[in-house]
Amino acid sequence: MRSLLLPAEPVRSIDEYLASEWGGLAIQRAVELGQDGTIAEIERSGLRGRGGGGFPTGRKWTGVNGQSGTHRYAVANGAEGEPGTFKDRTLLRTNPYQVIEGLVIAAYAVGAAEAYIGLKASFGPEIELVTKAIQEMQQAGIARDSVMTIVHGPDEYLFGEEKALLEVIEGNPPLPRLFPPHEHGLFATAPQSGWIAHDAELGHAGLHESNPTLVNNVETLANAVPILVMGSDWFRSLGTDQSPGTVICTVVGDVVRPGVAEVELGTPLRQVLDDVGGGPRPGRSVKAVFSGVANAVVTAAGLDVPVSYEGFQSIGSGMGSAGFIVVDDTACMVEVAHQFSRFLSVESCGQCSPCKLGAGAITVDLERIQAGTATAADVDDIMRWLSRVTDGARCYLATEEQLVVSSILNAFSTEFDEHLQTARCPRPVPFTVPKLIDIADGRAVYDERQAHKRPDWTFADEDREG
Repeated sequence: MRSLLLPAEPVRSIDEYLASEWGGLAIQRAVELGQDGTIAEIERSGLRGRGGGGFPTGRKWTGVNGQSGTHRYAVANGAEGEPGTFKDRTLLRTNPYQVIEGLVIAAYAVGAAEAYIGLKASFGPEIELVTKAIQEMQQAGIARDSVMTIVHGPDEYLFGEEKALLEVIEGNPPLPRLFPPHEHGLFATAPQSGWIAHDAELGHAGLHESNPTLVNNVETLANAVPILVMGSDWFRSLGTDQSPGTVICTVVGDVVRPGVAEVELGTPLRQVLDDVGGGPRPGRSVKAVFSGVANAVVTAAGLDVPVSYEGFQSIGSGMGSAGFIVVDDTACMVEVAHQFSRFLSVESCGQCSPCKLGAGAITVDLERIQAGTATAADVDDIMRWLSRVTDGARCYLATEEQLVVSSILNAFSTEFDEHLQTARCPRPVPFTVPKLIDIADGRAVYDERQAHKRPDWTFADEDREG
């Protein structure tokens, strides 16, 4: 398969990038097409957002471009935090120049005055490489007129949520806003509940109109480069009709060698697990696969599903950001549900009470079931909370709790029954939510501090250190 995003060897300089197949050519093509023509070409390509939602990229660019307002902004979302996912950091480590070129194109297409790149402050290597890429591209004249700022954000899961990302860019905690970026963008002064307005910017006359802001995942932006150079028809020759192109997949968990690789969309999930992660460990079989913590579980019966947006939808799940967490036949699915629920409970920001209280209550009930001290009433309590945990939600986190926990309950109900009937876990195997720090040489490094994180975003181990 032809690689669109991940080169065989990392691109370490602007000269190497310009010597590559399409380095620097996409911006020239965008200028030739003009703003509307560039957006039209992206729309014809069928490119869908690679941040997890799969929203058509051209439609998003059109939506921002069609909004009224004096100023516009473009944002590259590299605040990767989905458990089981390391694709954005891999892309930024191997091909940062293509990401920056894609951001420049997006900013040009929507008429953005400035562009921002959101990265976690803990992403040291990525920040260094992106900074170097921006400087070299500006010195080479490729992005000379582009004002780009790298924002070093917090480690919280919600930093990757687009409305929370805008809050961080403005210097606030990662608390999701009410309205999406195309309606209430960066540094806007129009009123919005639970949101602090800014002083009016120069150039505004009369009533202020909110600044429409484009937010795209870094992988999405990198795809814009080969699309413009090679054409939308060429891009559509890869992948499937509804999911054209390639996708960067991460495979971790109970596999031989955790890894990251670019695959063509439409490839069967079973093949991706084998090719990227080496398949299950010797003597073991795949029991379940999770695409992060944002979608319903995929059981062993669904392993031949095509890795595509429509493929996962056909089995009642979602592809997400193509970060696949593999659980083998030794795992306790009650413990898996408990740890996923705990992660979401802790990472909830607390602005929406049903989300924070519901996720917390579900986690406590699951902990009792896993410990063998629960009754059927605890399962009933979980079901009640799942029905209303999403009430009033500003972001997708509460829906993730609902989807993940309910899908495990439904698919592995017999394991819950076993826990209710016995005083101990039949499969006492620890499960760690794979919040990734690094993947290298077939080894994944998980964030061990996550287990000590508390619902107020402090850490229990800090008390011990103090």
